[in-house]
Amino acid sequence: MITILMGAPGAGKGTQAKLLESNYGLVQLATGDMLRAAIGSGSALGEQVKSIMSAGSLVPDDIVIKLIEQRLSTGAIGYVLDGFPRTPAQAEALEQFLGKRGEAVTAVIALDVPESYIVERVTGRFTCGSCGAGYHRVYRPTAVDGVCDQCGGKNFVVRPDDQQEVVEKRLAVYAEQTAALLPFYEQRGLLTKIDGTGTVEAVAERLAHVLKLRNPVKASA
Repeated sequence: MITILMGAPGAGKGTQAKLLESNYGLVQLATGDMLRAAIGSGSALGEQVKSIMSAGSLVPDDIVIKLIEQRLSTGAIGYVLDGFPRTPAQAEALEQFLGKRGEAVTAVIALDVPESYIVERVTGRFTCGSCGAGYHRVYRPTAVDGVCDQCGGKNFVVRPDDQQEVVEKRLAVYAEQTAALLPFYEQRGLLTKIDGTGTVEAVAERLAHVLKLRNPVKASA
């Protein structure tokens, strides 16, 4: 089972991908996490990625494709791709790579979330600088203002790509480039759009329904 989750930055792809990973035994391939790991390594590639992501631009195809192909070669029973492909060129590269292995994408699910909702969701996120615990000003504030629930730390950070001006630019880039993927997968009969608003559980239920239709044996396991 190879499932692609699509949706604008902040649409909730990461949260739902983690649920699919635990519910169906799939391996989550989150390009955002992989790219941030590259940044954390302090390598030359990491510095290049950092500069690109901080500006709200898309990382070049060759970098992302190389990372994904390495992970797709691990021999897992299935994958959920979160944040990839982002361009038609990436989608074609993925199709060719899978074709050589006798595999294909099972389902492409697009989370439909209003832009205003995304801006509020993303710009409200912050993490504890000491333990990494995640919070949100509206949806998950700390129990005591300015104090981490997990470790008591008082140093909080906001990711550079969660700043409002960067978020708005990322949404514009998505609308211009990534949205071109919708007809790409629609023509192949793989695309299903679902409402990405509401509780995590409600969205997960909609996703499960699509997967059962697309792959009834594995999705009901």
